[in-house]
Amino acid sequence: MTTVTPQAAYQATNKHYELPAELFAIYLDRRLKYSSGLYTDQNTDLDQAQTDKLHFVARQLGLTGGERLLDIGCGWGSLILFMAQEYGCHATGVTPSRPQLEYIRAQAEAAGVADLITLEHGSFSDIEVAGPYDAITMLGSIVHMPNRTAVLRTVHELLRRGGSLYLSESCFRNSAAYEEFSRRPGTKHVTEDIFGFADMVPLSTLVEAVESAGFSLTALSDLTAHYHRTIEDWEQRVHAARDRVERAAPGMSEPLIRYLRTANAGWGYTTKHYALSARKSRMGPTEAP
Repeated sequence: MTTVTPQAAYQATNKHYELPAELFAIYLDRRLKYSSGLYTDQNTDLDQAQTDKLHFVARQLGLTGGERLLDIGCGWGSLILFMAQEYGCHATGVTPSRPQLEYIRAQAEAAGVADLITLEHGSFSDIEVAGPYDAITMLGSIVHMPNRTAVLRTVHELLRRGGSLYLSESCFRNSAAYEEFSRRPGTKHVTEDIFGFADMVPLSTLVEAVESAGFSLTALSDLTAHYHRTIEDWEQRVHAARDRVERAAPGMSEPLIRYLRTANAGWGYTTKHYALSARKSRMGPTEAP
């Protein structure tokens, strides 16, 4: 069990996200979405896969338009900008990174949705946001938070009754894999050298935290194959532009490629990637499945 404090995790993790947007633009899609895409067929490219994934998130949340949405760990703003543009959502993003904050603000202005976007700078554990929200998203962010259950209880409190949570995360395949592989050098390179702090756990640990926070689980999707393909696309882009990577972040090309290869090597063997949806409701969904 980790003894890292939320503040220490925030300071360590923030190092990766303080890297310039120019670096991420080299290997991510045009929206700089730093999580799994959703590939509908063999001809789907990275940009389309990330667009399809954002529509998938909207469906899982039950968005119809105009909702208040909170994205915890909003990255470069791909989700909040998309939901504002495509669904008219009033979207709030939380990020510990000043470069991300400034980038999102500029993108919101350029897209004409600045009036729909609110930004909060800092660690979610240390800031106050005003609910209630209709929907809350956490794409790959809870792994950087030491006290998962406490965070999810706060999320539960911020949602209106019947509100929805979408949480996606990379997980160890099971408890045995966690015990065997979590402290190996390859894993520590990703969780400590790249991200500063990340505590990847089995899915069962996340489900327990979601249930302990008071949520009803409504859907679970295995997106492992999709994340594998996403990272293949990222690695190909890094290889094709190593000189640009070095100009944007000197010395970063080798550890970045190592990170991507390490992440992809474990899929299906030691690691999985899941999307989990839940609702603030004692009875769960009332709609027929």
